Amino acid sequence: MKRRINLWAWFWVVLGALYFFVPLVGAFTFSLQEKRGVLSFLAYENVLNDPRFRDSFTYSTLIALATIAVGLLLIVWTAYWIQMRVPQARPIMEFISLMPFVVPAIVLVFGFIRVYSAPPLTLMNSAASTNALLVFGYVIIAMPYTYRSVDAGLRAIDVRTLSEAAQSLGAGPITILWRVILPNIRVALLSGAFLTFAIVIGEFTFSSLLARPAFGPYIVLLGQDRAYEPAALSIMSFGLTWLAIMGIQILGRGGGEGQVAGAH
Repeated sequence: MKRRINLWAWFWVVLGALYFFVPLVGAFTFSLQEKRGVLSFLAYENVLNDPRFRDSFTYSTLIALATIAVGLLLIVWTAYWIQMRVPQARPIMEFISLMPFVVPAIVLVFGFIRVYSAPPLTLMNSAASTNALLVFGYVIIAMPYTYRSVDAGLRAIDVRTLSEAAQSLGAGPITILWRVILPNIRVALLSGAFLTFAIVIGEFTFSSLLARPAFGPYIVLLGQDRAYEPAALSIMSFGLTWLAIMGIQILGRGGGEGQVAGAH
């Protein structure tokens, strides 16, 4: 019976792997066929040599870093304050964090345009203010993932005991958060950061309707007049995602050792 169960488990594992990797292999093979009858990396070279690729990817990377900084700053402090002061408000915050799933991005961005394109809150009259608006929009889109990652990290440690111990030694709220809490939720922060990065890099709706030179619109534009380069770009995006996952594993490998005695 046990052997039969193990065989069934391996059957579903192999089937899932085939379902996942066969399309990737097909896309990778197709991306190598730009030269007729010859397998080459010409499509990848064309993408990497395209100035629009470098400009759009650099822009989206900077926007992603800004989104990560703003999002974590807001959410870590909010989640910490809720857990310390008003734990009964957690269901309310969880409901609020789910709102980006309820409100489509297209509705949200049109609301941004309607509110912030006219006085008194004119934030679309310059590139800098529009970039800031884009960052705020991305913070909202990534909030369901970031908040749950941070909240799970905080609930895995004894926040109250750690905070009270630090307070007894004379530490203030900023010091407690920076030197006691954040090191103990490092893996959760990395997970939220990399998820946010992946969302921002591939997002299209916000950046397109706000007319920003981001990576998402570049991918769509490239697919309109090219055949092999979009396949190469999708493989490269997949590779970046896996590098991000590996980064979480490598940087967070010592996360368990960094937990202090107050962890559950």
